[in-house]
Amino acid sequence: MRAAAKGAGPSITPVVVRLKLSLLTNGLRQSAGRRAVYISSLVVVVLLAALQFLGLVALRGNSHAASVAVLLLAVMALGWAVMPLFFPSGDETLDPTRLVMLPLRPRPLVRALLVASLVGIGPLFTLSLLVGSVIAVARGAAAFVVALVAVPLALLVCVALARAVAAANVRLLSSRKGRDLALLSGLVIAVGAQLVNFGVQRLGSAGLGQLDPVAEVLAWVPPASAIGAVDAVSDGSYGVAVAQLALSAGTLVLAVRVWSRTLTRLMTAPDGSTLQAAEPSVARERGVGGLAGLLPGGRTGTVMERSLRYAWRDPKTKAAWVTSLAIGLIVPVFNAMQGTGSIYIACFAAGMLGIQMYNQFGQDTSAFWMVAMTISSTRDAYVELRGRALALALICLPYATLVVVVTTALLGEWAKLPEALGLSLALLGAMLASGAWASARFPYSIPQEGYKNVAPGQSGLATVAILGGMVGAALLCAPVIALTVWLNVSSGGDRWGWLLLPVGAAYGVLLTVLGLRLAAPRTARRLPEILAAVSKG
Repeated sequence: MRAAAKGAGPSITPVVVRLKLSLLTNGLRQSAGRRAVYISSLVVVVLLAALQFLGLVALRGNSHAASVAVLLLAVMALGWAVMPLFFPSGDETLDPTRLVMLPLRPRPLVRALLVASLVGIGPLFTLSLLVGSVIAVARGAAAFVVALVAVPLALLVCVALARAVAAANVRLLSSRKGRDLALLSGLVIAVGAQLVNFGVQRLGSAGLGQLDPVAEVLAWVPPASAIGAVDAVSDGSYGVAVAQLALSAGTLVLAVRVWSRTLTRLMTAPDGSTLQAAEPSVARERGVGGLAGLLPGGRTGTVMERSLRYAWRDPKTKAAWVTSLAIGLIVPVFNAMQGTGSIYIACFAAGMLGIQMYNQFGQDTSAFWMVAMTISSTRDAYVELRGRALALALICLPYATLVVVVTTALLGEWAKLPEALGLSLALLGAMLASGAWASARFPYSIPQEGYKNVAPGQSGLATVAILGGMVGAALLCAPVIALTVWLNVSSGGDRWGWLLLPVGAAYGVLLTVLGLRLAAPRTARRLPEILAAVSKG
């Protein structure tokens, strides 16, 4: 009787679903801006889902429809598994530690959270993909019957996988390392966009048949195996379909069990993330400190070491550096791999890294007051700016050279290597010069929390600083660009092209020195205004 009464208790699933809806509606009530962002996001997702659905339906009858559907679902499942690591704040219920103080058992909580996870934009988009895939792949009544099981099964696998990954990394997501990981999401998105662009171009030239070998393997990887089962039934392979459905069902059970055990550990074990995060700190200090012995002495070396420490330890500075390094390599290399790129696009790497010179004081945020206390003359300001520029050059020079050499090797245009490298060095010098001047003339604050890179009310200032500085850098490079064009047009281009390397290097150094000299007096005079601007956020 007692067991029966215990089993007849009210389910917490409706309560958790209402909690999810309440969190969503209350969040939208906080500000009109948040409502606008959510509504616009919803509209965009619905439009993309509709276009995706129509595209899959249009593939019905195509011999490669199953390959496209399986590959899309595999990519979607990967997104479900990875996105919680990069966007932990997107769903308040992703953090089960908020429910630690409530008398809840793991199994009912897992069931309730799993159902609540089906409420949102992501599940809607995934459902449209699944339904469109079924329509594109299914042939015959038996296939559509299997689809009635495959669609909810695949959706539940995606959601359970995301929940299990988020629960297993909840301590990481709430720590400093988690914030670093979240800020690096822009890098993942940028790299992924370039990979997708490259893949689409390859498919456009070679056709969808290239997907078949990959799809044959992914058809046995859950939850893509659920769509593979629908395709197998359409071909009359019922045994294969049962095996593929069993793989997806087994993955769902495994993900739910891992999730349940993780929830139990989170609800009962103490939080040791702080102790774990403190262990490697000594190693990190030694790793950065070893570089200090190679830097110049005096204030220049101190400024360089401080800048390099910021690039290694500050989350937003690190994210900006990693993104610039990755995109600066991906764009030239991918264009060269397609055979349509120019060797001069290798200068893109120098441009991406040179942007790091802009808003140097804003990167210090409110801590800039300690630097401002040490600047009492134009000479102090010049040495400060010179140390920051040298820290950037320490990374930019070898990296820009590497990108130019790799791009040249892929294109096979070794005769133009001096020209491209000379242009890159000149562009880097122009970016350092204009960046130093823009840092003193248009400083702005970078918020330490959240994903914004500009404090409210300073977006226009940041736009003027970056775009104006980039236009100025392009104008400063005009003499070297004109020389390059003249040498390529004239009959002596192949004979004298090597001159662009020393000319570009010397011109870049000259621009950097002149830029620092011009920016130093303005920095010394405007220290109070700079301090007020960078401390705003």
